[in-house]
Amino acid sequence: MRVLVAEDECVLADLVAAGLRAYAMAVDIAYDGPSAQQRLAVNDYDVLVLDRDLPGVHGDQICRELTGRGARTRILMLTAAGTVADRVQGLRLGADDYLPKPFEYDELVARVQALGRRTQTALPPILEKGGLVLDAANRQVHRNGRHLALSRKEFAVLEVLLRARGAAVSTEELLERAWDENADPFTNAVRVTLSRLRSKLGQPPMIETLPGIGYRI
Repeated sequence: MRVLVAEDECVLADLVAAGLRAYAMAVDIAYDGPSAQQRLAVNDYDVLVLDRDLPGVHGDQICRELTGRGARTRILMLTAAGTVADRVQGLRLGADDYLPKPFEYDELVARVQALGRRTQTALPPILEKGGLVLDAANRQVHRNGRHLALSRKEFAVLEVLLRARGAAVSTEELLERAWDENADPFTNAVRVTLSRLRSKLGQPPMIETLPGIGYRI
């Protein structure tokens, strides 16, 4: 899942991003409105965690722009304005969910995960194929009853491949879905991560390489 955190309180933004990354999400950060607009224009995000009172361009305007162009990105408004009237106004602007500050990080993560599922083809939170079981909510993976200790990137890549339901996933798409904007498109990070993932999945092999096309399970 790819997430943009648009929040002008730098410490809070960094903490939110770190908390989401712990659940194998690829997270970018924008500390003001114009930066958020720029990232939303060039990247395809599953979820936008949006502070309503952003400097430069107000969060309300960003929300209106995003919903106005029919973007698939789901919006979670995160703001200190927590009255019922504030929540109603935020939802009417096009936000999909609204979480007032202060908040519990577990609730934030759960809400982002729920919104992320709504951007994708409807699939259960637990994905299974050929004895392989991935529990996205609890970040757990088992194969034939054996627990697999995966890194965040290995987990994210495996989830992308399983959600493709047998379709091929290109290297570019894996970079888009599992890495953040700082990923170098010319790096061998995808190949290295897949190699380690294959090793941990064990035998028989589950990930197939399609030369010139990508990878699939």
